[in-house]
Amino acid sequence: MSDLTQRQIKILKCIAEEFIETAAPVGSETLEKKYSLGISSATIRNEMMALTQLGFLKKGHLSAGRAPTSMGLKYYVRNLMTPKNLSVSDEIGAKEKVWEFRNEFDRLLRETTKELAQRTRSMAIATTDHGTVYSYGASNLLEEPEFFNIDVTKTVLSLIDNANFWFEIINKAGDLNPESSEIVHLLIGEDLGLEHLEPCGFVYQNYEAGPHRGIVGIVGPARCHYPYVVPVVDYFAELLSTISR
Repeated sequence: MSDLTQRQIKILKCIAEEFIETAAPVGSETLEKKYSLGISSATIRNEMMALTQLGFLKKGHLSAGRAPTSMGLKYYVRNLMTPKNLSVSDEIGAKEKVWEFRNEFDRLLRETTKELAQRTRSMAIATTDHGTVYSYGASNLLEEPEFFNIDVTKTVLSLIDNANFWFEIINKAGDLNPESSEIVHLLIGEDLGLEHLEPCGFVYQNYEAGPHRGIVGIVGPARCHYPYVVPVVDYFAELLSTISR
């Protein structure tokens, strides 16, 4: 990983947060006007070009702005974002929603994916070590501009019940990072291995609930609201790991 200057880090953080908010490539003029960077638009453009050459940014298809690459978004999540943890009342509310199913593991996973999808406005996915995939909230994807592209939406929907796909990419991610200590796992864009999934992201965490093991997470835009989604996914994985022991 290339070492970035503090100025480049600040610009990357601003671009990532603006892109997550707007779903549009970010130009130097926007950064100069909206953020207090203390440098000229020309200097911002030069740093954006450098970040592009380093692989953290990419040019927009229809504009001169830049958007974060999967590498840039991962750098943002792991190093720059400020997590927005659930409040105590939200944690209690989530636990109450699934508590009564703690002795019915199939129902527990169904209710967990439903609650996770509703809280993140994404499609939630959960798997078991027996090869079962649970999902909920596919219709949430239709609210995001990335999924106005019919090819993207058709690809995601066709994979909902394709257990082999989810297990293959999870296993591949584990093989690449066998000792990863990330708060959650991130698969973004090209990590998902299919052309039409380039605008998508998959955020997941492992759980161990008694004899049951698997993952729980969400599928959404590559620019999903990571400061909120990452802590929520991590919380639900921990909830599954403790509630059915």
